[in-house]
Amino acid sequence: MTGRQVRGRRRATTQRARVAVAVVGWLVVWQLAAAAVDQHVLLVGPWDVAVRLTELVPTSAFWAAVTRTLVSIAAGFVLAVVVGVALAAACAASRWADAVVAPVVVTVRATPVVSFIILVLVWTDASRLALVVAFLMALPVLHATVLEGIRARDVRLLEMARVFAVPWPRRVTAVDVPQVLPFLVAGCRTGVGLAWKAGIAAEVIGLPAGTIGEQLYQARMFLATADVLAWTVVVVVLAALTERVVVAALDRAGGRGGEPVRRRPSGLEAGGVA
Repeated sequence: MTGRQVRGRRRATTQRARVAVAVVGWLVVWQLAAAAVDQHVLLVGPWDVAVRLTELVPTSAFWAAVTRTLVSIAAGFVLAVVVGVALAAACAASRWADAVVAPVVVTVRATPVVSFIILVLVWTDASRLALVVAFLMALPVLHATVLEGIRARDVRLLEMARVFAVPWPRRVTAVDVPQVLPFLVAGCRTGVGLAWKAGIAAEVIGLPAGTIGEQLYQARMFLATADVLAWTVVVVVLAALTERVVVAALDRAGGRGGEPVRRRPSGLEAGGVA
């Protein structure tokens, strides 16, 4: 093991320790705030949430809701990745395609998520709601970041590939993908969060049966704050796991041999759910 690897592992260990300390600190603040409020309807502490989670996790209803919501939002996000990459490639290759696609992407980005939820409920049943809304919220971010990555490719590498007559498939895998992949990862990191926030919001409004959104709505109706926070923790964990799986899959697809893809800064990836 080289000195650089040792230093890298030490830095990673130190960073994990800092994160752990920060998490514990915020949990303490949360518990103190709950004790100060002393009203379970308004705020419960992390211990109460943990106890409620231990009651929910063993039930079949919990896993049914998690599975249905996870499948819907993951499918919408994967579809957004495929369509976003395809549209970005088309826009980079053709100015006409860019002129046609750009207004649509801008409109989707600016439209409030609640408008999409209402329209989808008018057009189809609630069972497809989370999938469609997750797709629409993640698509503009993925399109923008991938298009930025394609346009930021090193012109010298592209020219060298042309000079040496590198076959198109080889050029894509050896020249294009390594340069665009960090931008795709950055878009996926943001897109996953948007997909989960918008998808859960859609479920809370549309109330498809047997979903996390339905469970959150019922908890709110019965003023079960512990349930609301417990399901919120579940959503945060699922979103984090989804992000890790996506990044790991992109690492493997990019042939990085387990080396994490470096995140490239992007001014186009910021977004929110209106």
